[in-house]
Amino acid sequence: MAQTIVPSYGTTPDQQKLHTSEWAEFDQKPDSLFFNDGQRRIDFVLVYEDESKNENRKKSVNKKQMRKRQAYESNLISNGLQLEATRSVLNEKLIFVKVHAPWEVLCTYAEVMHIKLPLKPNDLKTRDSAFNWFSRLLRVDENIIKPEQEFFTAPFEKARISDFYIQDKDIFFNPATRSRIVHFILSRVEYAVKDNVKKFGINRLLDSGIYKAAFPLHDSRFNRRLEDPNCPSERYLLYKEWAHPRSFYKLQPLDLVRKYYGEKIGIYFAWLGFYTHMLIMAAVVGLACFLYGYITKDNCTWSQEVCDPNIGGNIIMCPQCDHECTYWNLTITCESSKKLCIFDSFGTLVFAVFMGIWVTLFLEFWKRRQAELEYEWDTVEFLEQEEYIRPEYEARCTHVVTNEITQQEEHVPYTACGKCVRMTFGISAVLFWILLIIASVIGIIIYRLSVFFVFSAKLPRHINGTEAIQKYLTPQAATSVTASIISFIIIMILNIIYEKVAIMITDFELPRTQTDYENSLTMKMFLFQFVNYYSSCFYIAFFKGKFVGYPGDPVYWLGKYRNEECDPGGCLLELTTQLTIIMGGKAIWNNVQEVLLPWVKNLIGRCRSAARSEKTIPRWEQDYHLQPVGKLGLFYEYLEMVIQFGFVTLFVASFPLAPLLALVNNLLEIRVDAWKITTQFRRMVPQKAQDIGAWQPIMQGIAILAVVTNAMIIAFTSDMIPRLVYYWSFSVPPYGNHSNYTMKGYINNTLSVFNIADFKNGSKPVSLPWLGNQTTCRYRDFRYPPGHQHQYEHNIYYWHVIAAKLSFIIVMEHVIYCVKFIVSYVIPDVSQKTKSKIKREKYLTQTLLHENHLKVMKKNMGKIADRIWKGEDGTFRPKFD
Repeated sequence: MAQTIVPSYGTTPDQQKLHTSEWAEFDQKPDSLFFNDGQRRIDFVLVYEDESKNENRKKSVNKKQMRKRQAYESNLISNGLQLEATRSVLNEKLIFVKVHAPWEVLCTYAEVMHIKLPLKPNDLKTRDSAFNWFSRLLRVDENIIKPEQEFFTAPFEKARISDFYIQDKDIFFNPATRSRIVHFILSRVEYAVKDNVKKFGINRLLDSGIYKAAFPLHDSRFNRRLEDPNCPSERYLLYKEWAHPRSFYKLQPLDLVRKYYGEKIGIYFAWLGFYTHMLIMAAVVGLACFLYGYITKDNCTWSQEVCDPNIGGNIIMCPQCDHECTYWNLTITCESSKKLCIFDSFGTLVFAVFMGIWVTLFLEFWKRRQAELEYEWDTVEFLEQEEYIRPEYEARCTHVVTNEITQQEEHVPYTACGKCVRMTFGISAVLFWILLIIASVIGIIIYRLSVFFVFSAKLPRHINGTEAIQKYLTPQAATSVTASIISFIIIMILNIIYEKVAIMITDFELPRTQTDYENSLTMKMFLFQFVNYYSSCFYIAFFKGKFVGYPGDPVYWLGKYRNEECDPGGCLLELTTQLTIIMGGKAIWNNVQEVLLPWVKNLIGRCRSAARSEKTIPRWEQDYHLQPVGKLGLFYEYLEMVIQFGFVTLFVASFPLAPLLALVNNLLEIRVDAWKITTQFRRMVPQKAQDIGAWQPIMQGIAILAVVTNAMIIAFTSDMIPRLVYYWSFSVPPYGNHSNYTMKGYINNTLSVFNIADFKNGSKPVSLPWLGNQTTCRYRDFRYPPGHQHQYEHNIYYWHVIAAKLSFIIVMEHVIYCVKFIVSYVIPDVSQKTKSKIKREKYLTQTLLHENHLKVMKKNMGKIADRIWKGEDGTFRPKFD
């Protein structure tokens, strides 16, 4: 029966005229990618459970599902697709429907989807980079993976098919493009109409259980090349040269990744690889700053004073909580002060400035690299030409509006008022959940405040902290550990809930295209993760220990909980510890989860079918037993890396080894992700993508914020500014007694004195017999001593330090922002080489697809056409003014 192929996205057929798929027995060719005739290529596979053999559901439900499936498959055939059904080898209940798109269908929908296809080979000469000799050592051998030939391309048009570079119809559309076209059709074909509402699309059928799976086929096994020399076995090549652990040092074969998985997957790995390469420079500088701090820590004067028994040993510190906390000796912070010298050094300041410039270089050079990929992968004008409307959006288009550009009527799913309502609801829901996270963070802080009091009363204590258990199980440590565990549990619970909420909100907003959908979801999820992961670091860096008052007048939360002070070693060391635990633990957990879960699931599946392993299993059934790809694809991979990017940039002033940890993690991450999608998952539907989407502006926002946070960490969390103020102003007259600039006496001169008799009854500690005649204790602050006319008020040193901190923040921010602006201006977003290629392609497109046709028209129309072309006939004279 002849079929007319019209891209109408399906019509519901008459129930008496249903088209049915062909039936065929498995031909015992396990690696075949074709129908049983060996000619028609399998472009997609649908899997369903035979309703006649399903005894768990009611017959009425089975019949209803069967009618929908039959109507859907009939519409697929009406749209020109060819179907062949085969029963499963391992499970007779399963039916595999293989889908093939003939040449006419591919051409029709390639034009509908504005797919860019080759016009002619690229004839522009390219200059080899001076570094090609080095990169050649790390590239994959070109004899194993041959470089892709470059073409000038243009959106496909059937009427001008002769202008395109077609040498072989069978390979003109590569397997990834064929699968993408078929998925486009599958997503738009109807299967039912109820109350004038059309129901369509493979996604709805999958959600309702009518189909169990839908996926394109891998072209081979990952660990064995096909014997057929005509099959490139690209999956095997990707595993061997990209996903295998022994290839960790090689550059990624991005062209093959893009060809096999599509541009969306390709650009993720291109970005991840570029980010990892840029981290090398940051890791080297960070390591150098860390080593500088480690080498010079023994020359740290203020740390030596803390550890000196004649200085720090004679300083009794005030209790850090009410009643139960006791006095303690400054020397118990000796070890933590030595560690602090490593991170709180001049090298940290240099590294913070460097990272402010590095992040700009990274973002600007990525824009250049992205522009190259946009051209090479034909996505330069993707958003305007190729991206099609989401089926869910099309289904709701019931309102008619006039397009401002075309002045024609078009259908939209909501009015301007309706769109405003949806956006308001979405923003309100996101703010509500962010406030919920902040509330949970506040709850954890209150927990820390209340539990610290309990641990202070229960745990052993001694003024010198000499007991072994006291060294490791301090009230601060016990409070931090338990609070971290509770915080982690809350984060995981909120993650699970918010993921579902974010998807529901985005679905309600009804974005027009898939890119709009993903960008909207990305912003929601990142805002949530930003608050979720970074809130504890912001609290430690900028709030903990900053508003505590002084022993005679402490500050209380909610009038009940005394505000938390910093660890005796300082808040910077605690922030460093927090970052180490979060970054290291998160990296280990994510990699174990990404590798272990899919591997275990596939192992269980193989064990279940072990008894039938002697049977020959076809390619489509092998792929069916792999793990399905989630609806969000690589969304969580991006999210994981951008959260890491935030840790590397936002708080790097407290932890210069963060880029090194990130580098090691990313070298592993690239291969883990490659191994996972190549060996453990079904083949993803190839999708177009112009760039990394909303992640780009998110990283730019992080880069701007990072300058502020690092400047504030150095100013308010670190002790660098107070030490510099002491060195340049208060170590010498008129404030100091030393003749030369020195750090000697820093500890004694920067710890304030408090009279024990001035404790209020509500916060007075229990008297201890060993205290003897001790009448004062010391605390971390800059206040006048008891007996002074302004006792316990901030002294002149405090105001010098505040002025120096604010001046430092202003100077550092302006210097780095100025350098960032200059770097952004100097480095163009698109290289000259890429601009030349784009101009050459546009010229060829105009010449081949437009001017040539005008010449043909002139020749056929003769004198009339010639007059029109030259403008000699006043009637047809074109207007050029």
